[in-house]
Amino acid sequence: MHPDLSAHLHTPECNELIKLLQDCHENHKMRKFIGYCNVFDHQVVVCLKKERINRRQKNFEKSLERKNRIRALAQQSSEN
Repeated sequence: MHPDLSAHLHTPECNELIKLLQDCHENHKMRKFIGYCNVFDHQVVVCLKKERINRRQKNFEKSLERKNRIRALAQQSSEN
């Protein structure tokens, strides 16, 4: 199962792959049940994982900046 596949949530690269997967499911209504669209599905999974890892790294970097800013403010207030 995938997360929300709305276009505004993903990169253009992943949106392209998502569109291919959705088109495959639409055009091959019965074949999708026997794995006909699995190639597209795998590509979508790989792309979504890459997005998730990048998002996690950016959030970690933001948290480090926030922690450093708080530590600096705490140090300033203790010096005064």
